[in-house]
Amino acid sequence: MGHKKPQRIVCLSAESADWLARIDAWEQVVGVTAYFEPPWELPRKPRIAGFSSAHLDTIVALSSDLVIGFSDVQASIAAELIRRGCTVFVTNQRTLAETFDALELLATVVGRSAEARPWLDQLRDGLAPIAPPVRRPKVYFEEWHDPPVSCIGWISELIELAGGEDVFANRRGRAAASERGVTTEEIVDAAPEIMIASWCGAPVDWRTVRERSGWSTLPCVRDERLFEIPSGLILQPGYRLLDGYRRLQAIVRELPPVP
Repeated sequence: MGHKKPQRIVCLSAESADWLARIDAWEQVVGVTAYFEPPWELPRKPRIAGFSSAHLDTIVALSSDLVIGFSDVQASIAAELIRRGCTVFVTNQRTLAETFDALELLATVVGRSAEARPWLDQLRDGLAPIAPPVRRPKVYFEEWHDPPVSCIGWISELIELAGGEDVFANRRGRAAASERGVTTEEIVDAAPEIMIASWCGAPVDWRTVRERSGWSTLPCVRDERLFEIPSGLILQPGYRLLDGYRRLQAIVRELPPVP
């Protein structure tokens, strides 16, 4: 691509579409994932993918200059698009530092580095740690429920920045969700005082959570400290982590919920 801006971009991940909208590259976008919810009113673009699946023929027919993806989950999609002659850019960030780097790199790739700088500054400033409480509450964050999966690296970091203690922080360096699985017995032993759930693509069913074996005595269940954060604000490693972090702060510090 050299120094030429890509003029026809497909976004297979919601955080990349959100980022391009913020850094004034939306006019270059010709297709997006169905999971993207615009941060404000924008001209609609064709929805050509989910997350683990995509309409490959449609993407190829769009004659895009660049296809943007995220995560090893999209590796097979990226490989097939490359075989079909597409230029593909995929990041696989797992930490906050990697997220900042990925957003900065993506802005460079689409020729919007200058436009991205104030947004990156806002994100870095907004994700600063708060003054820690006298005692950090023990937090269990559940990324999936069947079987239970503890949180990915950047969420564990945000819990600590918000003043909490991630009870499964020792697992946050494991990239794959299958490597972060926990048993209900392990969760009971950890005795979290707060449970936060964000099930990717599914609403949290608190009734079934409360009915798990041995859970009635858990401090978070006993004290009704059970919270849900929309997956679009916490499971997508992009600018919207700022909103997810604000909600985490409100939960950990027992502040009124963020609208």
